[in-house]
Amino acid sequence: MKNIVIFGAPGSGKGTQSDLIIGKYGLGHISTGDVLRSEIRKGTELGNIAKGFIDNGQLIPDELMVDILAAVYDSFGKDHKGVIFDGFPRTILQAEALKAMLDKRGHKIAAMIELDVPEDELMTRLINRGKESGRSDDNAETIRKRLDVYRNQTSPLIDWYDKEGVHNHIDGYGGLDRIFADICRVIDNIAG
Repeated sequence: MKNIVIFGAPGSGKGTQSDLIIGKYGLGHISTGDVLRSEIRKGTELGNIAKGFIDNGQLIPDELMVDILAAVYDSFGKDHKGVIFDGFPRTILQAEALKAMLDKRGHKIAAMIELDVPEDELMTRLINRGKESGRSDDNAETIRKRLDVYRNQTSPLIDWYDKEGVHNHIDGYGGLDRIFADICRVIDNIAG
């Protein structure tokens, strides 16, 4: 089973590379944003609880998020090939909770793939994405705040996954095909 955390700053290409990985390896995909929107739209019990936090401008507690992810993870069935976790975990506490959830199922994270992109390139990509897609959160001020949050709260996960022995650094700057080939080398070397 190839459970993978795809990791990187906003604009590093996680979504694009996740789509390519899914296409080649047939893995499931758990994107926290997509999952939350889906659970709320379906009106599930967990979705309704999450909506209450969101409607009050609060962050969803880690325990609730892990419960939601566990439900989606289990929906892939017992014999799935593995899952890409995209956008989760974002903190060490979340990584520990994800590890515990997978441990209960006799599973683990096989690889954390970090897409490393220089900050000036991230700014350029996100500003261009905002112009193309009309995403209001892709403006210079908001992007700087998101990158600060990533640097201060999320990047410590690199060391955490390094200690777990599953961290894989990928140069996320350059051609799409070369980046994907580097990712495939990592995935192809995962036992199982």
